Amino acid sequence: KRSRDRHKSPRSKDGSRSEKSVTIQAPPAEPLLGNDASRTEEGQDDNWGETTTAITGTSEHSISQEDIARISKDLEDSVGLDCKRYLGLTVAAVLGLLVFLTPIAFILLPQVLWRDDLEPCGTVCEGLFISVAFKLLILLIGTWALFFRQPKADLPRVFVFRALLLVLIFLFVFSYWLFYGVRILDSKDTNYQGIVQYAVSLVDALLFIHYLAIVLLELRQLQPMFTVKVVRSTDGESRYYSLGHLSIQRAALVVLENYYRDFPVYNPALLTASKSRAAKHMAGLKVYNVDGPGNNASGQSRAMIAAAARRRDSSHNELYYEEADHERRVKKRRARLVVAVEEAFTHIKRLQAEEQQKAPGEMMDPREAAQAIFPSMARALQKYLRTTRQQQYHSMESILQHLSFCITNNMTPKAFLERYLSPGPTLQYDRDRWFSKQWTLVSEEAVTSGLQDGIVFVLKCLDFSLVANVKKIPFIKLSEEFIDPKSHKFVLRLQSETSV
Repeated sequence: KRSRDRHKSPRSKDGSRSEKSVTIQAPPAEPLLGNDASRTEEGQDDNWGETTTAITGTSEHSISQEDIARISKDLEDSVGLDCKRYLGLTVAAVLGLLVFLTPIAFILLPQVLWRDDLEPCGTVCEGLFISVAFKLLILLIGTWALFFRQPKADLPRVFVFRALLLVLIFLFVFSYWLFYGVRILDSKDTNYQGIVQYAVSLVDALLFIHYLAIVLLELRQLQPMFTVKVVRSTDGESRYYSLGHLSIQRAALVVLENYYRDFPVYNPALLTASKSRAAKHMAGLKVYNVDGPGNNASGQSRAMIAAAARRRDSSHNELYYEEADHERRVKKRRARLVVAVEEAFTHIKRLQAEEQQKAPGEMMDPREAAQAIFPSMARALQKYLRTTRQQQYHSMESILQHLSFCITNNMTPKAFLERYLSPGPTLQYDRDRWFSKQWTLVSEEAVTSGLQDGIVFVLKCLDFSLVANVKKIPFIKLSEEFIDPKSHKFVLRLQSETSV
């Protein structure tokens, strides 16, 4: 008995175990109803939410909000990526300016240097002036539409096809200038019509290069050749996308563009329940050695294995009842929220009917109307968001803006609740709450190489990663089978004995 009392470890009355508990501060934002709190346990009553709590969980590694802010500041202060991007834009702009000024210089230099020796320009030569002007205008519009776009991302490597086009244009213009300097400037050619025709040939060649750029940069990737499965590493959310002939880095860019539109917003609060449940099962076993250390070790091991097996067999029941209780609580609070919003919108219609009887100058602003009816639905909305763990994505200001928007456009209560009843895509929420400034592309192959069957690349951010698995669309062979129309004909022979 004394040995048992000596080895008996004290337990607190709330059943807490010796686990590492890390408090993660939520990002600074305007709280919902003055109390934007997060919690990991679902067992709160209807009056919960009067005090501020924080996210807690079992973890071995942690990162504080100060570290996140410092990392973001370091990324913003780094100028290497910006210099690389602006250097490429500067080179492309200088080369484009050179391309457009070269045909004009070819025509104007003879007029400036040896105008008196030139042969007179006839009707055909003057018609070529119009041709050069309109072709340059078409080339300018096409270049503006294809190249002068706001960059959507900063890729780790150069775009191979665009770099090849820039090199091709540079070599092409340099060759024309070299020929122009040797055969026209040095000899002071007097055939002005031939000089203008030379400038026209340059503009025609530039138009063909622009057509080549459209094929390489835009048309080549339109035909689907690969299927990419994108899986979020934390919650297993997945989507499928069809891509054409793209490099790995440009495929990663397409995946990220579609991620913000198709994937539901990442909610780390939904993952804490499973982690806490696993921690409870792991920490729920204790073995007391009543005979002293080193005695009956094999018996203790067998007893511990048997107890773990029994707990494992009964864990599915705990999970079932826990999920059933959570669904019941969500349905109850959803019904309360729907009723509260419908009553608030009914009150809005009554206010609008009263305001129409007043003078035009006394009409209520939609923002004022939203502020007037918001308190009646605030508590039900707050409890529903906390139960579904969405409170960190909806601040009081964002809810008021959405409510005033619905009132302005005469939307129904269902249209107002659509944003809150189910988690929407990432773009639906405030940009500061989900936007990641830095993504890291991890690939065994070179990121400038094209997509191939079986390639796997990973896109990492601070909280999670996207794993992309590339599969080639199989070659489909269709065959035709001819059916003779006469084979469908038959003869029905009727006999007098039948009843037909």
